[in-house]
Amino acid sequence: MNTPHSMYCDMTKLNPNWRLRAAVLLLALGLASAWAQTVPTVTLQAGPGTGGFALDGVVQAVHQTTVSAQANGRIVTLRVKAGDQVKAGQLLATIDDRDAVVATQRSQAQMLQATAEHRNMQAQYERTRELQQKGFVSKAALDTASSQLQAAQAATEQAKASVQQSGIGVSHTRVVAPYAGWVLQTHLQEGDLALPGSPVVTIYAPQPLRAVVQMPGARAAEARSATQTTLEVLGATGGGVALKPTGRQIVPSADPVSQTSEWRWDIAPQDAAHLIPGQQVRVQFDGASSGAVASLMVPSQAIVRRGELTAVYVAQGKGFVLRAIRTGAQKTAQAQEVIAGLRTGDVVALDPVKAASQR
Repeated sequence: MNTPHSMYCDMTKLNPNWRLRAAVLLLALGLASAWAQTVPTVTLQAGPGTGGFALDGVVQAVHQTTVSAQANGRIVTLRVKAGDQVKAGQLLATIDDRDAVVATQRSQAQMLQATAEHRNMQAQYERTRELQQKGFVSKAALDTASSQLQAAQAATEQAKASVQQSGIGVSHTRVVAPYAGWVLQTHLQEGDLALPGSPVVTIYAPQPLRAVVQMPGARAAEARSATQTTLEVLGATGGGVALKPTGRQIVPSADPVSQTSEWRWDIAPQDAAHLIPGQQVRVQFDGASSGAVASLMVPSQAIVRRGELTAVYVAQGKGFVLRAIRTGAQKTAQAQEVIAGLRTGDVVALDPVKAASQR
C-alpha cells in the first residue's frame, strides 16, 4: 500500500520539474490577483452644479444652395463631382439645348418678318400723308395708315421680346454656380432627364458657418438667462474644441410636433476655417437662473475615446465593463461633467488600460 510519502517520492521521480512549474503557476495567480487589486477606482457622487446645461447641435453653412434645372432636356455634361471647389459663375452642367436653339431661330425669323412689315407700313404711311396733304385722300385714309403703322411697330417689339426670351431659354440650359464654394452633392448624372425645378448640384460656401441647435420650449428661458455660452465642436477622436460664438439669432417659430425652436450662433472666421458643415457641436449654457443642479463629475483620465465612442470602465462583479457615456462641459482640466450613462454610486476605473484586462 502506497503511503503519501511514497506517492510524493513517485511524483518527484516522474516529473522532477513539477516544483518549478507549480511555483510559476502560483506566481502568475498572485500577480493576477495583485493586478486586480491595483486598478484604481473612484465612486461617483453627485456634486453641486453650476446652473448650466448642454444641448447637441450641428455646424451649418450659412450659404448653401441646391442649384436646379430651369429647362427641359437631358443632361449632356456634368462637369463637377462632390468635393470639387467651384468659382462664381463656373459651368456645372449643360442640358440638351437643341429645342431652345430652334426656338431662338424661329423667334429671329419672326422678328425679321415683323421688321420688314414695319418698314412697309412706315413707307405706306408716308405716301398716304403726302397724298392727304395734297387733298387726294381723306383724313380717314391717313388714320387707317397710322393705325396699321402702329400695329406693325407693336408686332416688331413683340418679336424682339420673343428673341430675348428664347435667348434666356438657351442660357437656362447652362447650369452655373451662383457663388464660390464647394460641391456638396450631385443629384443627376449625364443622360438623366432634367425638368424645371429638378435638383442638379448642391453647393455651399465654406464661410461663414454657424452652430444650430433645436431648443426645447421648456428650456428657452433658462438658456436666455445663461451668463456664458460655449460651443464645443467634437473632433474625430471624441475630444472637443471650445469656441466662443460671435452672435446669436433665434428663429421666431416653433416646430408643431417637437415644440422646439431653432437657435443659431455665428462662428468666428478664424474658427470656421477649421470646420466643415455637418460636424457635431455641443452648446453649453453656464450660469442659468434656474439654480444649480446636482451633477456627476468624472475624472478626465477615466474617459476612453474611440472614434465616435466616449465611455468609461464601470466595476461590475469581479471585473469591469465598458459603458458609453454622454459628456457635458469640461469644468476643469481634471474633470468633466457626465450628463448621461452614469449614476451616483457607480464605481469607475481610473486606469482604463488595466480595467480593460479584466473585462
